[in-house]
Amino acid sequence: MSDALERLQAVLRGIAQAEVAVSGGVDSLTLAAAAHAVLGRRAVMRHATSPAVPPEATARVRALAAARGWALDVFDAGEFADPRYRANPANRCFFCKTNLYGAIAGRAAGTILSGTNTDDLTDWRPGLEAAAQHAVRHPLVEAGIDKATVRQLAARLGLGTVADLPAAPCLSSRIETGIRVDPALLALVHQAERLVGASLGPRTVRARIRAGGLVIELDPAALERVGPQRAALLAALSALTERPISFAAYRTGSAFLRGAAA
Repeated sequence: MSDALERLQAVLRGIAQAEVAVSGGVDSLTLAAAAHAVLGRRAVMRHATSPAVPPEATARVRALAAARGWALDVFDAGEFADPRYRANPANRCFFCKTNLYGAIAGRAAGTILSGTNTDDLTDWRPGLEAAAQHAVRHPLVEAGIDKATVRQLAARLGLGTVADLPAAPCLSSRIETGIRVDPALLALVHQAERLVGASLGPRTVRARIRAGGLVIELDPAALERVGPQRAALLAALSALTERPISFAAYRTGSAFLRGAAA
């Protein structure tokens, strides 16, 4: 693992000025900590807020920046003004990242860095195309670092509970492809996940907005715990929405319909 950190530091030392896109997840926060350690104030953390970003993620970024002396810039990337993004096509992430990287490039002249790791390269990710168009670099990939190693590095860099953060894609990823991305729907997703999380303590919870209603996806252990609390959970969730509500096993990216509304 020390070799991985040394490889990452070597990559970062070759960058004169870094603009680190920080979402608030373990990957980007680990990259931010490493970049600050190597580059100091020549690394600026760029965090975009929007209805698709949980407030807890923004609070986490602000707290770490204050505690560690990071240079932090919080801004609105403007993707909700982009009708292509709001239409939620299969390549929605391309338009999200296009707005993000375009906004960062408009604010600074340094090299934009993302927290993409090698595991991210095994799936279709339209955001990587947007990154290529904006000459974004991926230091974790360049250093040959996967997700498991990122978590080890987070612990090594003293990021505490960040090392154990569950995967948390943006809230828009919960909305089924082709259903328009709307701030009210994203607020529903966030409220539903917090409600179920507080009730069941799941390892994984996703509130999916589908054409047929609201589907709460849970890890197997949490799904088994639904039974005794189903009536109470349905009553609480029904107070948030009139959509039909159901529970299901968690499936990665199940709201994504490849080829739909592209």
